[in-house]
Amino acid sequence: MKFEELVDVTGSTGRHIRYLISERLIPPPTGGRAHAQYGDDHVAAIRRYTRLRDLGFPPAAIRLLLGATEGVPVPVVPGLTLVIDMELIGSGVDAEPIAASASAKIHELLAKERCRVPKRVRR
Repeated sequence: MKFEELVDVTGSTGRHIRYLISERLIPPPTGGRAHAQYGDDHVAAIRRYTRLRDLGFPPAAIRLLLGATEGVPVPVVPGLTLVIDMELIGSGVDAEPIAASASAKIHELLAKERCRVPKRVRR
């Protein structure tokens, strides 16, 4: 797609997209300057950036998060950190099945731990 189409699809301004490219927060276009082409990877990158910005992350933190190879660590409660794959952020994937699966896994792990922890002996 051409630059104008990318602007329409993402709802970002042209100036903002150029900023994201210059700061290497999204990949540069293919095809060179005169025949620049943008694809789904550009749309996804802009949506990831926008989602993280909407969550309150400053550009410097977003740069670090986008460079994370393991995913984005999100502390949930003391002792539990959720690591989210960058591809999921801003993808529009339904969070409910993911949350249900994570909840089931947490319950399973904690239930197993309760069985392993020896009970205190009363004196």
